[in-house]
Amino acid sequence: MAGRFFPWGLLSVLCLTFMLVFLVYPLGTVMLSSLRGPEGDLSLQGFVIFLTEGRYLEALLNSVLLGAVVTITATLVGAPLAFLTARYEIPLKSIVVLLPLTVLIVPEVIAAQAWLMVFGNNGVVTRFLLDLGLPAPRFYGWFGLILVMTLIYYVHIYLATLAALRGFDHQLEEAGQSLGTSPFMTRLKVLFPAIAPPILSGGLVVFTLVVGNFAVSITLGHGLPLLSVMTYRSFISEMGGNPVMQSTLATVSISLVALVLFLQKRVVERRNYQMTQGRPGNTRLIRGASAAVLATGVAFVTAMSLLPLLLVLIGSITKSRGPVMHWGEYSMRSLNRVWDFGGDVIINSLTFATQATFFGVLFGALASFLLIKKRSRVTGLLDYLLLLPLTISGTILGIALVQGFNTGLVVLTGTPAIMILAYMVRRLPFSVKNASNNLYGIPDSLEEASISLGVPPVKTALRVILPLMAPGLAAAAILMWVTTIAELSASVVVYSAGQETLPIQIFRLIDSDLMGQASAYGLTVISIILLPIFLAVRFLNLRLFTS
Repeated sequence: MAGRFFPWGLLSVLCLTFMLVFLVYPLGTVMLSSLRGPEGDLSLQGFVIFLTEGRYLEALLNSVLLGAVVTITATLVGAPLAFLTARYEIPLKSIVVLLPLTVLIVPEVIAAQAWLMVFGNNGVVTRFLLDLGLPAPRFYGWFGLILVMTLIYYVHIYLATLAALRGFDHQLEEAGQSLGTSPFMTRLKVLFPAIAPPILSGGLVVFTLVVGNFAVSITLGHGLPLLSVMTYRSFISEMGGNPVMQSTLATVSISLVALVLFLQKRVVERRNYQMTQGRPGNTRLIRGASAAVLATGVAFVTAMSLLPLLLVLIGSITKSRGPVMHWGEYSMRSLNRVWDFGGDVIINSLTFATQATFFGVLFGALASFLLIKKRSRVTGLLDYLLLLPLTISGTILGIALVQGFNTGLVVLTGTPAIMILAYMVRRLPFSVKNASNNLYGIPDSLEEASISLGVPPVKTALRVILPLMAPGLAAAAILMWVTTIAELSASVVVYSAGQETLPIQIFRLIDSDLMGQASAYGLTVISIILLPIFLAVRFLNLRLFTS
């Protein structure tokens, strides 16, 4: 019995303990705090306030409505684009492969900032219209939120739909058409039911991301109550006092996301279809006017997605004085300020991201090995817990860590450790998923042969399995590092003085309407993110954007 437990059973318990201590315990602390009154006694005061004060219910309804609308608009953009990519050959089709890049190299706070430089109060289009004596459209509120979030999140729908289309057996369509059904009706009755579950699953992911979004919501949602923003502001106002409302709002958000995941389990998975020996259809070449129209649409969507990159680049070298951008006049002053005064911020970002990535990849390598090669009841629970960071917003995770480790035996609040922990826990799903990619193709016979020759199990795993996992671990490290560099929602809650990172600095500058300086810091972030991606794709031949 002891031989079965050591070493893998023990390591599984240790991994599970880590998730229980640093994820489940903080979240439980938040939920318990929502049931306590000012004196620490059992109370429903927070929920009474939530249900009786209209602004809280309005924030909940606005968040749900925003999530639903953005999910619909993202689906209307992403699903047709995926169908076009999978089924047709048109000019400029190759640029669509750039779309997954937008999720990684354009942090949400930078995307919001870039669009503000166009349509904000001092944006180039706004100033142009005002100079002509024309009324400028208001970009803040619903319009800006829906537009920017759609351009950020439609990639999730696109990738889910594209994967479903590539796995669909084209012979089913041919069989339907051979019975006299028109191509349109065949796709409606045969193709759509098969790809609908992945689209719906991607839509639920988009919904949870929108509800938990912080960067875009607080930047563009001026005057519009939203759950994520109100949770953050309650945290700021209640620091050092009774955290009843921040805990209540966080609990409501967690419950909302849990309900969505329950629906995903009940509805999506029951309607999922399995394809065996599928044969994807050949792409169809389109020429003439149709090709021109479709190519224009693809180019427009891609250009809108990558526009923030161009705007940040131009904004960083545009002359600015306070909040006023002098478009057409160029200066290196904003970039020089980054190098003169932003050294500590850059070092903080690199240090925290590197340490979080190091520990995250170590944990991801071990956890993925246990989940795939050493399955047990413990790893089954571990597998479920590793999904939780995907379902909760960074703001709520940050609040949970602050409340959970503010007092007691382990005090992390105010230390760099809580920044590293927040980054690591938030991105663990990325690490585990990518670290496990190569494990599925490694036969168990390799490990068994090594053990049969007298090599201990742990040494076998290190010498035989670990080298074969190297490509997946490299991809995990790069993806975890670049997304950690761009992290704002968790870090803006847990950081203390002297721990500011690049996204936090950008957030502060946007809040002060200093778009020129914000662009310079944004260009720094994007450059830091692009470098490892370029090196990985160019020299290591890693496929970072295939899923």
